[in-house]
Amino acid sequence: MSEPQAEHTTIRHLSRRDSLSERIYFELRGKVQRSEVAPEFRFVDVDIATEYGTSRMPAREALLRLANEGYLVGTTRGFMVPRLSLDDIRDVFEVRRLLEPRAAANAAQHLDNQAEQDMSRALQEASLAAERHDANRMILANIAFRQAWLAKVRNRRLADTIGRFVDHAQTVRLKTLQTESTRTVVLNGLKSLHSAFMRHDPISVNDRMVAFMAAAEDAFFSIRQTELEDTADRRSLSQNKREKR
Repeated sequence: MSEPQAEHTTIRHLSRRDSLSERIYFELRGKVQRSEVAPEFRFVDVDIATEYGTSRMPAREALLRLANEGYLVGTTRGFMVPRLSLDDIRDVFEVRRLLEPRAAANAAQHLDNQAEQDMSRALQEASLAAERHDANRMILANIAFRQAWLAKVRNRRLADTIGRFVDHAQTVRLKTLQTESTRTVVLNGLKSLHSAFMRHDPISVNDRMVAFMAAAEDAFFSIRQTELEDTADRRSLSQNKREKR
């Protein structure tokens, strides 16, 4: 009687192409998250393949994945960070208001020592950024603080969704954190949230997140209104000069 054949278990190892595509995806996503991409910059698969010393396919797979997740949009030549209209930004804020406070409250119940240390370090970085009038450093500190508590949200689909919506709103971060008054608002919001998180108080975290997001939204639209008024003033001045000629 012949011995029974052992069942074959198929184990899929990442191929070199898969590994490169994953690496390119995470590195490009990180650049978008950190606001390191100029508004007009084009990601072109051939250029990226050359930069990473690979064939075109892994680069294109990474770009298509970023486009599918909303980080990039396709153009006639490559991919670029999407331009958000004011309506788009209002929609992003609305989704975040619906999701983030409850998610943060959930995270408050599951924080461990590592998460608390990460949030405290991020708050320290935000304080230094405010002192040194460093908008980019404030952006990174804000990202680190959010990532620390998002990592403790039990519903990973919810956490991933929030993370993507936050990443998509680069316009909001860049415009609001360029002004000293808004950096102060953000720092005070992070301090308030940090205090509630350290007490593992879900109700307080929920309420403070609501207030923090409302302040961020008000700051953005206040800055945008000022920009529109300045543009109107310049156009009016230009028109007056032409009429006097």
